Amino acid sequence: MATQTGQIGVTSENIFPIIKKFLYSDHEIFLRELISNAVDATQKLKTLATAGDFKGELGDCTIEVTVDKKASTLTISDRGIGMTQEEVERYINQIALSGAEAFLSKYKDQANNIIGHFGLGFYSAFMVSDRVEIESLSWQPEAKPVHWSCEGDPSYTLEEGKRKDRGTDIILHIAKENEEFLEQARVEELLEKYCRFLPVPIACGKKREWKNGKEVLTDEANIINTHDPLWAKRPADLKPEDYEEFYSYLFPGAEPPLFYIHLNVDYPFTLTGILYFPRIRNQFDMQRNKIQLYCNQVFVTDAVEGIVPEFLTVLHGVIDSPDIPLNVSRSYLQSDANVKKISAHITKKVADRLQELFDTDREAYQKKWDDLKLFVAYGMITDEKFYEKAEKFALFKNVDGKYFTLEEYKNLVGEAQKDKHGSTIYLYSTDRDGQWSYIEQAKNRGYDVLLMDGQLDSHLINHLESKLEKVRFTRVDSATVDHLIEKENQETVTLSANEQDYLRAAVEAAADGQKQSIFVSIEALGEQELPAVITQNEFMRRMKDMAALSPTGNFYASMPGSLTLVLNASHPLIKELAADVVTAKGAEVEAVDKQIAPLRTEEETLRKKTDKLKPEEVEQADKDRLSALSKSIDDLQAQRKEILDGYGKASQMAHQVVDLALLANNLLKGEELARFVRRSVEMIEK
Repeated sequence: MATQTGQIGVTSENIFPIIKKFLYSDHEIFLRELISNAVDATQKLKTLATAGDFKGELGDCTIEVTVDKKASTLTISDRGIGMTQEEVERYINQIALSGAEAFLSKYKDQANNIIGHFGLGFYSAFMVSDRVEIESLSWQPEAKPVHWSCEGDPSYTLEEGKRKDRGTDIILHIAKENEEFLEQARVEELLEKYCRFLPVPIACGKKREWKNGKEVLTDEANIINTHDPLWAKRPADLKPEDYEEFYSYLFPGAEPPLFYIHLNVDYPFTLTGILYFPRIRNQFDMQRNKIQLYCNQVFVTDAVEGIVPEFLTVLHGVIDSPDIPLNVSRSYLQSDANVKKISAHITKKVADRLQELFDTDREAYQKKWDDLKLFVAYGMITDEKFYEKAEKFALFKNVDGKYFTLEEYKNLVGEAQKDKHGSTIYLYSTDRDGQWSYIEQAKNRGYDVLLMDGQLDSHLINHLESKLEKVRFTRVDSATVDHLIEKENQETVTLSANEQDYLRAAVEAAADGQKQSIFVSIEALGEQELPAVITQNEFMRRMKDMAALSPTGNFYASMPGSLTLVLNASHPLIKELAADVVTAKGAEVEAVDKQIAPLRTEEETLRKKTDKLKPEEVEQADKDRLSALSKSIDDLQAQRKEILDGYGKASQMAHQVVDLALLANNLLKGEELARFVRRSVEMIEK
């Protein structure tokens, strides 16, 4: 065979700059492409042998990857079908045939779309090489070996080669800036990443073992892909322990999964895979990029957003589909019809599997629910299709550890938890132990209380309120028990207006200095209830809880916390405290009030006179008198407040009432808690 030189058959000469420049960020995929070609050549030979067209011995079909650091070469050798001179000219020299120009025009700005199309997989070698050689010998009888060489421009050399055995060697002369691919460890890392499930053995170097305290090379070939792809087998041929073993292989050291789904679809698209439900304890366990995407057992990526619905990216496992191209851009994935179908199918399969587990063994399903809950909640919040299915298998858990579907819980609370406006109130706790006193009060009224202590429950609650008809969620500590579910008949406060006024001011003074702002209100809760309880506004607390989950926070996250201290006007202790403050300070306060009364009367009279006039029409004397009255009233109000503040700050009982309420809500800590303990001892000793 005479030496032949020529130009590679592509009309656009910018093919090599495009490969080198636009694909540089993904340059490691060259090895995946070349190994895939070698596997394809090997599989084709096996097909020819099965059909009887190839009569020879297959022998050892291992693909060998050899690093020669001294020669700066990386060689991929296979014993597949090889190529004749004519085939080299057709498949190597004629890039994309007549479609090359149109292809380059379309994809030159989309680097990830180039490799793998129109036979360009081989040309990924030029991403890392100064020169690429091919030594090939076809399987066909009487074929002659071929040697092809190119230095990364349209010129090539084609001559008779030296290969004695069928197959192909791809010899890459690695460019200086890509010398990382001359490191044995780096090449093995890439082979392990991309090729560990390919159906043809791939060898790279020799196996290592520890001997006499150091690592030494053996004579045994280091086979990269020793594990079969479990997803390619029939589910009927597998046992649960096979799936568990495969999970351990994929994710060494991980806790055993809850369960798995084996995907096996051949119409209207081809999809196989195994998805595992990991144990998710909290939001920090929600690790994405644990689903590996393969195309015909060749690893593509573990960034599966756009292929797998967002909430399912927390699953672990593998997906393999030839209907998802090896190299695609994110925008391409989002618009591809097959990808959308695959995404919808995976959602359906996951929902169906959960429904199956619920239907076949509800008891076992409930035992797994605490691990499943975060995942299901995430899906219900973010995926409408999943929500529609999850309504049947999503569970509520109450503070007694009982489980209910959404429909079951609606029937359970029934009329008992409807308020006077006809809305059903779902009471819930986020901390069973810390909010026990509130839970107990609600249960004493015959109410049921849900336990909503999950990481996403504040978001889920908002979502459910938008879905469930006339249902509102209220945390048990957001109001007093009578106001959690407002009924027509509410108990009235019997304390006089003065008693309420004095009592409120005194207790506010006792509560002054706490880390959170405390507002004092007075309600009649019944003699059997606690003398004072802390409540937190449902809306503001929920917004702060949701803001705490946001990585950037928001307006509500920065707002200071505030509490309402509700004094139980029906309790003997509060009645006694109200009577005591009136006895101790009533005369002084009344004396001040008597001074304030005529000033207010005069102020009101003047305001009625001046309010009808324009500002410029008001006489200066009236302006001066209004200002003087306002200052006098403010001074007397301050004096009045000082009297009641003095009582509140000095009253052990007032402090004790405040601290007991805070303690019941787990809000008394540090120095405040120490003072409460000392005061309690002093009061007991009296």
